[in-house]
Parts: sequence; C-alpha cells; structure tokens
Amino acid sequence: MDAFYASVEQRDFPEYRGKPLVVGGLPEGRGGVVATASYEARKFGIRSAMPSRQALKLCPHAIFVRPRFAAYKEVSQKIREIFSRYTDLIEPLSLDEAYLDVTNDKLNIGSAIDIAQQIKQAIKDELNLTASAGVSVNKFVAKIASDIKKPDGLTFIGPSSIEAFMENLPVEKFYGVGRVTAEKMRKQGLFTGADLKKLSEDAMIAQFGKAGAFYYRIVRGIDDRQVQPHRETKSIGAEDTFAYDLTSLEEMNAELDKIAKTVHDRLLRYQLKGRTITLKIKYSDFRQITRSQSLPSCIDDLDIILITSKNLLAATDIENSKIRLLGITVSNFSPAENRKKPKNDQLSLFGY
Repeated sequence: MDAFYASVEQRDFPEYRGKPLVVGGLPEGRGGVVATASYEARKFGIRSAMPSRQALKLCPHAIFVRPRFAAYKEVSQKIREIFSRYTDLIEPLSLDEAYLDVTNDKLNIGSAIDIAQQIKQAIKDELNLTASAGVSVNKFVAKIASDIKKPDGLTFIGPSSIEAFMENLPVEKFYGVGRVTAEKMRKQGLFTGADLKKLSEDAMIAQFGKAGAFYYRIVRGIDDRQVQPHRETKSIGAEDTFAYDLTSLEEMNAELDKIAKTVHDRLLRYQLKGRTITLKIKYSDFRQITRSQSLPSCIDDLDIILITSKNLLAATDIENSKIRLLGITVSNFSPAENRKKPKNDQLSLFGY
C-alpha cells in the first residue's frame, strides 16, 4: 500500500488531504517516532522511524496524528478479501505488504500483469486507496519492482530483464540490505549489483556471513522461496512507547496491566498457548534489555502472564531508571498438531 496509515487518515478526514501528514508519536514532550508520512510530508525529507521532533523541524507546518490501528486493520481485511478473489496463495509480509502467487489463476485472466492491474483498480474503486504492485517470476524481484513507481505504480520485470535489472540496482535498494550493510558494501567498493556479482559465493559468505549466500543468489535473480499462505506464528506480543518516561514501579506495573491484556486477547483470538514469557524494556537512553521465563506448561492465562511479567520487571535494576518502552511476548507454543485453527485471520496484517 502507498503510505498506508497516512492514506487511510487522508481518506477518512478530508482536512488532511493535500497536506503534509505524519502518523506516529507526537513531537510534544519527549516525542515519539514517525510510523508513516504522507507523500506531501515526504517531500520535506520526513521518513518512517524518524524522531517526530526531527520531522517537525523539517516541516514545521506538518500535521501529527496518532495511529488508529483498528481502522488500518479493518482496511487490511478488506484488501485481503480483494486478493482472495484472484488467488488463495497470499503471504502477508507486514502491515501493508503481501506476496501473491497467481500461477493458479482463479478467474482465468491469463496474465499476472492484468491481475495486478485489476487488484489495484478494485482497491481504488472500493476503498479509495492506491497500491503499487511489482510483477515478476520470484518474490525478491517482485518486491523490488513494487517500490519502483510508487505511488500507484505497476512494474513488470520479465525473465529476460532480471539480470540486467539486478546489475544496475544500487546495493541499498536490495531488499534485506539495511543501512549498516549497505554502508559496509560501499566502503568495500560495492555500489551496485554488478559489483556484488564479481564476488564468489565464498567471498560473499566470508564478508557478510550467512546472508552472503543469499546475496550471491539474488543478485543473479535467483530466489526459489515459495509463497507461504500459512506461515507458523512463532510468538505473540505487544509493546508500547510512552509519551513520557516512566520512573516509578507503580507506573510501570500499570502499563504492564494494559499490555498483558492485549497479549492475552491475541492469544485467545488465535487459540494459542505458550511456555515462555519475555519482557522487553527500553530505557530513556535507548538501551534495551529483555528478560524471559519459561513455565512448566503452556498457558494463555492473563494472571500468569501479568504476574510473570511484573516479577521479571522487579528482578531488573529499575531503581532510578527512566523507561520509555515496555513490551510482553509469549512464545514457545504448544506443538502445532495440538493447536486449533486461528479465528478470523492471521496476526500479521497485510497490504499490497
């Protein structure tokens, strides 16, 4: 989806349309971070994960709003319903992305490009939102293609064009190559796919670890990963970044009450029970720690989740601490054969 959160806000609230809109933490006080920025805001250099204070400096007249996750989730469900008209092979990636395998074409349209165009048009007609699609023979190339002509783009990269396309691609555009890795590559004189292609697989692994083998293949357009519509859920959790630093145990426990309730509700919804409870703590200086405890048996009990989380918190050195984020995760689920099918939909939200 194109600037998903911001686009939904601009659709639902006409006063935001055509204006630089930032969805995320508000810049007042300590401030939070940008979740999504409208394309009008991006013209000023505002990007996701940027501190809201910095975004405000870049664009003093930007509008800041907090996310409405229930609204985004509802839209995502409707997008998923549109996808399912064309294929049953849908793999959610994140809140606003998914892979679709249209090899088995439910409507017998006969062209992946036509299917992508029809899906884009349905999203626009029915939801008044725009999506960008990438069409190719594998996941990696399709993902990169989807980012080329945003917003409202459609890019096809056919088999005969893949190698040339990958050779000309800057290393920072490779999906899975983060900022740190891209900088490391550039320092070694590796600026494009063509530069990466000069290295042997052993050299790639020596320099970039296990990811090196992946880079070696994808720079050649090789990606045999299947679209997985039913990926197994490994953990369920929730976390919250606070508008101000928490300094007392009473404040922290009150926040854990809310977070544990969210985790509990999700466990019940997906009919999952787990043995391991993990507490995540991020301090005001951005130092982060996690503490875990494994239980004798799998549970989905709110009281146990809450008591365990509070005990883990109390066992840390919280005196004179300033905490900006707390999170709780339940993992180590019961064997898959003993689980029931999740209600409604997968935990991951989705887009296009």
